[in-house]
Amino acid sequence: MAINFTFPVRLLAAAAFSLGAMTASAEEMTIKHAQGETVLKAAPKKVLVLDVPSLDNLDALGVEPTGVVGSNLPTYLQKYADGKYLKVGTLFEPDYEAINAAEADLVIVGGRSRAKYPDVAKITPAIDMSVDSKEFIGSVKANIAKLGDIFGKQEEAQKLDAAIDEKVAKLKEIAPNSGTAMILVTNAGKVGVYGPGSRTGWLHTEIGFKPVAEDIDDRFDRGDVVSFEYLAEVNPEWLFVIDRDAGIGRATDPGKAAAQVLDNELVHQTNAWKKKQIVYLDPQAAYIVSSGYTALTTLLDQVYKAVSDKKS
Repeated sequence: MAINFTFPVRLLAAAAFSLGAMTASAEEMTIKHAQGETVLKAAPKKVLVLDVPSLDNLDALGVEPTGVVGSNLPTYLQKYADGKYLKVGTLFEPDYEAINAAEADLVIVGGRSRAKYPDVAKITPAIDMSVDSKEFIGSVKANIAKLGDIFGKQEEAQKLDAAIDEKVAKLKEIAPNSGTAMILVTNAGKVGVYGPGSRTGWLHTEIGFKPVAEDIDDRFDRGDVVSFEYLAEVNPEWLFVIDRDAGIGRATDPGKAAAQVLDNELVHQTNAWKKKQIVYLDPQAAYIVSSGYTALTTLLDQVYKAVSDKKS
């Protein structure tokens, strides 16, 4: 397990204690995470969240945070914009004064805020819930289970992970035989490509969509920039499109900006366009919150519906 609890010797001698049977207590808790281990004196009650996917997971588990980031919240998490929740920074920049004043038990960082972990950990116990893009879905499930253990929500976590497994299994049944696919990101009129090693590469590596190209450079958050001529040349059967402008709130009509960018003669030559197999992924789920439970299941459902509808 990702979490170890330290108990008195007399309890260790007792038979079979399981994490799922334990209730929150004053027992010391050691949490293993992406940047090491963090020791808590007791189960945390006041929690600050600098990672939107972790906020998504806590929300799905029914755990209410004390403080959250003050920007880039997706529509389904807008309730946390309310003034009753402390605002403790942005996705990239923690508000150290607010964190210090909050006197919280735990701060959660991840993804965009992970670089700030050392600074945050000097103020308040912190954990890094970043995911491994090479084992994306497994990392998401592990994070949900870990949060379930921390907050005494093991049963809820098991149900969420089981729901992910079910949706993944359904999509894996139809993805490999659906033809070649490419994941695009549009940004201010430009087009980039995400490959198997990217934030959405799990659609290839874990779900089974066949990549149309193997030479994609996945070092860039906004994709490997390509031309429309390139898209026509590689000719994907499916295009999964992320509208970054909508994802970060620059555009208010999800998918519209991306659709305008792709509406040209060269893209019209692709099988994806001809067969109407272009899927505009939920931009906030795909670009900001993809490793959160609700975001991931939203994407799985969206892709499954698009592909299964074509097969029916």
